[in-house]
Amino acid sequence: MRFESYLDQECRPALGCTEPACIAFAAANATELVRGSIRSVRLTCDPRIYKYCYAVGIPHSDHRIGIRWSLAIGALLPDPSARLQCFRQITPEILRQAQSLLDLGAVTVEVDPAKTALYVDCSVTSDRGLGRAVIEQNHTRLTRLERDGVEVPFETSEASAHDGALAREIAALPFRDLIAVAQAISLQDRLRLREGAELNLAIARHGLSLFPAPFRTRMGDDISRSSRLVCAGVYARMSGEDFVVMSVAGSGNKGIVCTVPLVLWGHEIGAPQERIDEALALACLVTSLTTEHLGTLSAVCGCSNAAGIGLAAGLVLLEGGSDREISLAINNMVGNVTGMVCDGAKMGCALKTMTAVDAAFRAATLAMCGVGIPVSDGIVGSDGSASLANMGRIANLGMVSVDREILSIMTEKMQSP
Repeated sequence: MRFESYLDQECRPALGCTEPACIAFAAANATELVRGSIRSVRLTCDPRIYKYCYAVGIPHSDHRIGIRWSLAIGALLPDPSARLQCFRQITPEILRQAQSLLDLGAVTVEVDPAKTALYVDCSVTSDRGLGRAVIEQNHTRLTRLERDGVEVPFETSEASAHDGALAREIAALPFRDLIAVAQAISLQDRLRLREGAELNLAIARHGLSLFPAPFRTRMGDDISRSSRLVCAGVYARMSGEDFVVMSVAGSGNKGIVCTVPLVLWGHEIGAPQERIDEALALACLVTSLTTEHLGTLSAVCGCSNAAGIGLAAGLVLLEGGSDREISLAINNMVGNVTGMVCDGAKMGCALKTMTAVDAAFRAATLAMCGVGIPVSDGIVGSDGSASLANMGRIANLGMVSVDREILSIMTEKMQSP
């Protein structure tokens, strides 16, 4: 596996939450096909996209939140090529026009419960015709464009490059092979990881300014400082602050969780930069591996489960551990945080990430002492790989009805006066 290809596909810059940006990207593509004066915008999406966009802030929007605002704004953006950084194009005039569309009831959203993977189908009607754009599987994977019901050819490099094959390849590798990949990364890959981690540290440090003084000043030990910085960064991102982050496995929050503590802890213990780089690489890889088990948009909290597990693996490597200790750390995480639900992307995610970071440090510390939750306990498997497979069963089979009830509660809240 070429790590450069992994970075291209799994570790991307993103402005704001990736799900609203995905919707806006689709809407902008649909509008580009017809232009003219927009009369209506319609979205059909999978249940989890709806859940993730329900209450999250939109960058550059003066604190607008939610899926309808994302859709209305996206239809008015001039350049879809900005992809997940498309909200950078928002202007006061775009906000005014988006408000007008919403006031007229011209923005509609439907959830297709039959869609179990990421699915965004956006149609824009203007005085010049009907444009449609469909995104599937990941946040920028366009699979269909239509103008007035006729398919429009387009470059399919995105679709062919991101069909899930790389994630499946990663998920099939044993931990010792993932360590080997992480330790063999090139200088260019190391520099990209450092740059991404610095982006995530920047929003974390900014996020602290949004919290009251006791949260900022009573930081406790170094581990507590790491968890609070992660919390602050996720809070800032979910609030719509104007910071680009390095996403991992389709999520900027996952990127913050699995990178910020590693950099801080690596410097705290005096680890050489090369080892920090390798720990970052492994943390990202294991986050992607776990996400493959759980699904890109999961019924369980990806920040706590996927990124928290990735962080635990990275901490073990940072401390000089091997695949054995990584397996123990993963067992400790699976036996601890499995079942934390995802009730959408929103500011409350910040507190969940604090839990994830604290749990990852505990899991890694115990693993480095040779301590792991045994296979006799609950869903914990015989090793880390078996535990991840069991967690995937919980997320994809056991949590289906839970996910439906979460979505039902959120839908009822939106419909209530």
